[in-house]
Amino acid sequence: MSVDQLTHAIVSGINSGAEQFLEGTLAAILPVIWLALLGLELGRPYILQMIERFTLRLGADLLWLIYVGLRDFLILSGVVMSFMFLFPDVVTTDQLPLFGGLAASALFGVLLVKLMGDPDHNLNHYRLVLALLIVGGLLYFVPYVLGVQFNAVAPAGAFATISSGYVSTALFALMGAIAAAYTLITGGRAEVPQTSATPSPGE
Repeated sequence: MSVDQLTHAIVSGINSGAEQFLEGTLAAILPVIWLALLGLELGRPYILQMIERFTLRLGADLLWLIYVGLRDFLILSGVVMSFMFLFPDVVTTDQLPLFGGLAASALFGVLLVKLMGDPDHNLNHYRLVLALLIVGGLLYFVPYVLGVQFNAVAPAGAFATISSGYVSTALFALMGAIAAAYTLITGGRAEVPQTSATPSPGE
């Protein structure tokens, strides 16, 4: 073996090991992100009760800003980390949840709802976000526990995984196109009807 061949083999081994380490780390972090997201979204009524107990408006505003910032940061991080499910070579090589790409699509749908609506002030939008998070969590955790942890994936799982990845890519592209068109048309401002306790001049 020549020096060039040895160098190429060493570099390829380092790159392959680094890629496997990164993908394994992301796969280990994603369940924590999903659990934190579900906990924050389901714990929203508790946060609202805490805000009502504050005697200082500044403290209530800070708590709400921290809550919203952490929640939205986790949603965005989850979407970015889940892009690995869209690559067939990754999902067939590593032990990843079977429907991880569909779970990522549900998470991307949450971002789309936040772009086009206002889940923090509209009950229907909030229910839609919560439903997407619950469906995405089930799509991620059920295959993760039954397939990855207990090695219960059938031999035909590779075909199902690749098919799921292609479907997820199509959903990402569709929702991305909707988001881009909506942003270009409205400037990114959600057209949500505002409710006010002040009566109109004609009343």
